[in-house]
Amino acid sequence: MGRIKQLSKHLINQIAAGEVIERPASVVKELVENSVDADATKISVEITNECRNIRVADNGSGIHPDDIMLAFSKHATSKIQNDEDLFDIETLGFRGEALSSIISISKLSCTTRTKDFENGTKVTCENSEVEQCQTGCAVGTIMDVKDLFYNLPARLKFLRNPNTEFSYIQEIVQSIAIIHPDIAFELKKNGKTVLKTTAQQDLKRNLKEIFSSNITDNLKEVLKTDNLAGLKISGFVSTPDFSRSSKKDYHIYINSRTVKCPVFQKAIDMAYKNLMANGKYPFVVLNLEIPPSEVDVNVHPTKKEVRYKNINQVFNFIMSGILAGLSNHKEREYKTPPFSTAQHAISQTENIIEFPPRENPADIFFDKSKDNKFINNDNNIYENQQPNFNPGTIGGETKQQQFFRTTEPETEPEDIIIGQYKNTYILIELEDGLEIVDQHIAEERYIYEKLQQEKQITSQLLFISDVLSVSATEAELIKENLDKFEKFGYGIEFTSDTELIFRKVPQLLVKANPKEILSDILENIEGDIDGLEENILKTTACKASVKAGQKLSMWQMQEIIKKWRTTKLPYTCPHGRPINKIIPHKELAAWFQRNS
Repeated sequence: MGRIKQLSKHLINQIAAGEVIERPASVVKELVENSVDADATKISVEITNECRNIRVADNGSGIHPDDIMLAFSKHATSKIQNDEDLFDIETLGFRGEALSSIISISKLSCTTRTKDFENGTKVTCENSEVEQCQTGCAVGTIMDVKDLFYNLPARLKFLRNPNTEFSYIQEIVQSIAIIHPDIAFELKKNGKTVLKTTAQQDLKRNLKEIFSSNITDNLKEVLKTDNLAGLKISGFVSTPDFSRSSKKDYHIYINSRTVKCPVFQKAIDMAYKNLMANGKYPFVVLNLEIPPSEVDVNVHPTKKEVRYKNINQVFNFIMSGILAGLSNHKEREYKTPPFSTAQHAISQTENIIEFPPRENPADIFFDKSKDNKFINNDNNIYENQQPNFNPGTIGGETKQQQFFRTTEPETEPEDIIIGQYKNTYILIELEDGLEIVDQHIAEERYIYEKLQQEKQITSQLLFISDVLSVSATEAELIKENLDKFEKFGYGIEFTSDTELIFRKVPQLLVKANPKEILSDILENIEGDIDGLEENILKTTACKASVKAGQKLSMWQMQEIIKKWRTTKLPYTCPHGRPINKIIPHKELAAWFQRNS
């Protein structure tokens, strides 16, 4: 081994750049976040030369001429001043690593001016060397990066093709543009505009500009505040009948910072459990506001990973906020800013809605074999964080509480039912279209939610029951969970090691075949032993519902629709199938070439 020596400033910066600047999209992220932190209202990004030339221009506050040379040195920043600031970060950037890393692997020029000076400043950087001169320019900053990785041929070799690299850039700019509806963004590729927003000042209108009305027409607003904990979650989630094939449309933010957070993602998954079919996912745009002291964003140079002081509280808060939004509950407006000390007083509310858990989501992260430590998806261990699904103690008992103002339902006229189609679908005339409802799964949703709320399900004794044979594994599973079957109105008695009879069933299922019920429950478990109780609930609701192909009277159809309209989550059945389809009148009229 050779003698120890100090590395050159340029080589140090290149090593740091390997962590901060992974690809062209990393440069775009760092520069655009700097523009946001500079209070810009217009940000333009132009990409050329196969994503190796990047120009980011903004109308932000600019850089003071006396600070410009310092800005390109390592660990120089205006965003934190002391040790305490590291745990109270309210800006997107704070490390002071990005610019010094970028100039070590590219040729960069920066033109900037603050409102206090008539002239601007231009600096040129190459090989970590910086030169400065005076120039004329508008207030704001233009960062012009050229020949990215020109002095790192090995890094160039590992870049993907230009189209793929640009897709990463587009994803970054889109992600930042989504959460900042007050900023006008423009992204150009070789002179062609690919993304443009116009500072609509409203998140939903901003989403419509970035995506389409097809998406925004299927969104439900999420708004929940916990003044005591200083938490707020806001944004939009899609109704369960509007699904995507991947989690690519999970746009999640913490304090308006884009993150990849397994806790956040799992909370979304749990909220939509039993609302969507397997392999289907919602469209989500959610921003969690949390006191900076309660979350650590200084985990990785990319600042995408986070850790929470109270992982369970955050998990429950996100999940119950989504469920409330899907259930059409409107929160009371709070005028107090989310992180002020005045929020330690809980406001009076008209209603308290509780969401009792059907299973403990903390089990997803908690490994009892690891001496009471949490393990997240990245195998990071969090010590001394005992799983507690229901945060907050009231009256000595721990409860998950959610405060809402419930909108009083308006009295609506009865649905105008036209009739049945194929003895399976109920046709309803709407003011602006035709609604088609699957009679079986509409009633299944109603019965499922009703059973969830029942404290004690009424049972019917069976005087005669067929003897049912099960495998040894199934028999063991049933024996270990007889209390769960009992909870939902089933009385099971074993006549031998692998044979059983039903002594009672829920009154709803008095005409159903016990063999079919048990078979469905066992088939749907699919190795998920913890999901047994949920499968009992689903199967009971399914078997108790009117069947497809069953002819109904007008009164029966009215009753099914009336009850379905009262459900909290009227979008899909417990298995995730959509319940209804509305065909707009305009679409029908257009088919017949009518104007109206």
